[in-house]
Amino acid sequence: MGIQEERAELERALAGQTICTALAETAQRHGDLPAYSDRVDGEWKTLTWAETRTRALETAAGFAALGLEPGDVVALMMPNRSEHVLADLGAVHAGGTPTTVYATLAPDQVAFVAGDCSAKYAVLNGKDQLDRWEPVLDRLPGLRKIIVVEAADCPSGDRYMTWDDFAELGRRELAANAAEIDRRWKAVKPGDTVTLLYTSGTTGNPKGVLITHSMVLHEAAMVRRSSVLPDHPTGVSYLPFAHIADRVLSYYLPVRIASHIHFCPDPAQLTSVLPQVRPHSFFGVPRVWEKIMAGIQAVLSAEQDEAKKQAVAAALDAGRAYVQAQEFGNTLTPEITAAFEKANEAVLTPMRAMLGLDRVVQASSAAAPLPVDVARFFAGLGLKIFDAYGMTETTGAITANLSDSFKLGTVGRPFAGVELKLADDGEILVRGATCTPGYLGRPEATAELIDEDGWIHTGDVGRLDEDGFLTIVDRKKELIITAGGENIAPSMIENHLKEHPLIGQALAFGDRRPYVVALITLDGEVAPVWAAAHGIDTTDLAALAENPLVLEEIAKAVEDANTRLARVQQVKKWRLLPTEWTAESEELTPTLKLKRRVVHAKYAEAIDALYAQ
Repeated sequence: MGIQEERAELERALAGQTICTALAETAQRHGDLPAYSDRVDGEWKTLTWAETRTRALETAAGFAALGLEPGDVVALMMPNRSEHVLADLGAVHAGGTPTTVYATLAPDQVAFVAGDCSAKYAVLNGKDQLDRWEPVLDRLPGLRKIIVVEAADCPSGDRYMTWDDFAELGRRELAANAAEIDRRWKAVKPGDTVTLLYTSGTTGNPKGVLITHSMVLHEAAMVRRSSVLPDHPTGVSYLPFAHIADRVLSYYLPVRIASHIHFCPDPAQLTSVLPQVRPHSFFGVPRVWEKIMAGIQAVLSAEQDEAKKQAVAAALDAGRAYVQAQEFGNTLTPEITAAFEKANEAVLTPMRAMLGLDRVVQASSAAAPLPVDVARFFAGLGLKIFDAYGMTETTGAITANLSDSFKLGTVGRPFAGVELKLADDGEILVRGATCTPGYLGRPEATAELIDEDGWIHTGDVGRLDEDGFLTIVDRKKELIITAGGENIAPSMIENHLKEHPLIGQALAFGDRRPYVVALITLDGEVAPVWAAAHGIDTTDLAALAENPLVLEEIAKAVEDANTRLARVQQVKKWRLLPTEWTAESEELTPTLKLKRRVVHAKYAEAIDALYAQ
């Protein structure tokens, strides 16, 4: 079947459907199944799918009672919790447009996003979120009502309302005007906007990406068709709903297939939540997988029993061989299978169980290419991480590695119905049913994104191999062009550096300069463990960044990375910084990607000093 036929088949299957109709069908067919669980005082509190839909309709009625008109924007700033999904569903069922705002935004950034989309309502979690909104409320005169989930944090005044009062208003309004709410959600069309998501702003102000009901349902269908998940799988939601990946995996897809999602509002608690939930699927951006890997490596390196270390090393070798044998074009032999099964039973399954990943049948990564050494490490645990590729403008993944066709180090092949090609300069071009119609109020930016033939210009440079597997080289605008005219992908250098568990982040620089230099930060979780194992009695990162043993180890890491790089790509000089980079300190986006312009500006003197030495 050709690409056009595949797309047409999917469009026929989804004709006329919206998230509202999908939720109604799931609530009718699977109403008693668990939908969303929150951990309250150590215990899980669960909504069924029938309860989720009832609460969604009540929330829609609450918004209607507050005066929401079709098309009005509702801004959401909350961690991952049931109220977040209910507020989103309620806005959609009332005919409104929800937009989740990254919880790390500074007040000026909040003012920009809320002003750009003319938000009429906001649902905020509590004090931290209020502290980001209240300083700029005078710049948002169109904001009619602010609903606060944590009642104790809700200010007084007509502009504010607690979530409990809002929910009670919705219950009364639905009881009195059920027909009006019924009319509203049935009036929603597949081409209507289901959410407005803002890009993470790696280059300038964020842009509002229009995403329709049809787009998210096509994405959910493509993901489901390519997955090996059981019926009604269990998952964990911990990444922000401002990020398209978790919206698809923890919201839109579950609405279609009646998954059971457990919320982890604080990603720092993930290590305690995963063993409780034991999900069937787990998605992590590369930095999440890197941190899990670094934690395991720190524990393994601290093991004193040599026999245990050798047993674990042998088991990891068996796991790597097993996964490698299943890669596209390779052959899985009975001997490799037998060795893996023995290692899996004795060592690997218990190791995965400690992490809470022993039931995972689908592990995935996206947002940036997963370094191949990280993929190989988890292959050693018997865990195949399927790297995918997509962007907000394509409603998430458009290519992925699949259980029956994968190559580690690539982002797989296009989903059924997705057209993908490379431009003359290597830029990845995409066309399909999940592609956005454009940016909110930005016709010039939309024209740059989508050409006259409907191809989305991703801004990413890729390479297709002879089997159709895509590898991401780098962002088109982030390629380093040295003074000697060499084109260098900084992310490749950075990924090699970050393979050392001590290194948290790295930035390679060399644009219009004679050679490449690097800024490096320590991993805040691994560095203290490594220091203790090496007899260093401080956990302070600034002190560790000056410690001779730490500097010696970082020098080895740079040297090791350089051995795998061409001469023009090698890091000639580097500096270890005394702080971490975070979304709060603005060097990283909320999805943990480097904001290169911010780092270049913030550390300009440090970079210049490396060239002045």
